[in-house]
Amino acid sequence: MGSQASRAAKMASSAEIQHFIKEAIAGDKVVVFSKSYCPYCKLAKDVFSKVKQPIKVIELDERDDGSVIQEQLSSITGFRTVPQVFINGNCVGGGSDVKALHESGKLESMLIG
Repeated sequence: MGSQASRAAKMASSAEIQHFIKEAIAGDKVVVFSKSYCPYCKLAKDVFSKVKQPIKVIELDERDDGSVIQEQLSSITGFRTVPQVFINGNCVGGGSDVKALHESGKLESMLIG
């Protein structure tokens, strides 16, 4: 019986987390789900700093629900690694992807749209 109750609580929590993720992604042009110690996360954040683009950063390792958010992100994007970078509500990948978009000149046009 206890497992049913905890499963129901976990399901509600998953729905709440999914809602949080969707609201975060919809609320800002650029959202980076990050971990403060991750070099690829730093790479992504540095690229946006270079192009002077304000970003919303959600540091998963500094939140009690960070692992749950990361788990839910993987069900949305199909990958579990960080950073997970969203521009205009669309996942564009991680740190290396953001760097490649910047180097190819595509990042700036994505930020305008």
